[in-house]
Amino acid sequence: MLDAHQLHVFLAAAETLNFSLAAKRLHMTQPSVSQHVQTLEQHFNTPLFLRSGRHVELTDAGQALLPLAREMVSLSVRIDETMRSLKGDVCGHLLVGCSTTPGKYVLPHLLAEFLRAHPHVQASCYVMARQNALQFLSKGDVHLALASARDFSRDFEFRKFLSDAIALIVPLDHPWASRGEIGSEELLDANFILREDGSGTYNAVRDGLLGVGISMDQLRTALTLGNSEAIALAVQEGLGVGFVSEIVVTRLVKDR
Repeated sequence: MLDAHQLHVFLAAAETLNFSLAAKRLHMTQPSVSQHVQTLEQHFNTPLFLRSGRHVELTDAGQALLPLAREMVSLSVRIDETMRSLKGDVCGHLLVGCSTTPGKYVLPHLLAEFLRAHPHVQASCYVMARQNALQFLSKGDVHLALASARDFSRDFEFRKFLSDAIALIVPLDHPWASRGEIGSEELLDANFILREDGSGTYNAVRDGLLGVGISMDQLRTALTLGNSEAIALAVQEGLGVGFVSEIVVTRLVKDR
């Protein structure tokens, strides 16, 4: 008879194609993962993986089993969660996708409070680019996603839970550092360190600058970086000025 736990182990091995990584994900030993896979292979009387040294790939049988195993494991989890919820327990495995800024500066606090209130819930958070987080949500790989900007897609229901502003940060010895405000035209004379096109921060900066008649193409971009912390460090090193979330600024000042 098939064992849902064995299928869960198979899924981890199939998704990582690495028995050591699968063991770490499942908090098991590698020999235990191998044993579960071998038991499944004996049950089906066919190999599920091709092994060549450290290289592992799925056989045709493994490929065929993969989507079915996902369905069965998911159903097994739903059954367990449903039966426990009848007793009033909040339980299960919460999967959250999150873009980079909320993932570092917002989600940890929210999850900590939630997990303290619901100790029978296990949570996994996947921090990635905003579009990837929404793609995970679209495919059903996560239950919800936190994004730093709204995507106007009818496939999602969006709920605003936090407002944030964008701040301009400069080195301490920069002429702007002692000024309360600057003219928009002065931005054209600075070297900028910016987030990548498509990020929530980039989109917010773009829209804000368009409101004062400046396009992103007019800025002198010295460097493009993938997260706000990196921008703050580059600004601190004197490489230029940059735009980051006020949440990031508050956290960085607090940690100094």
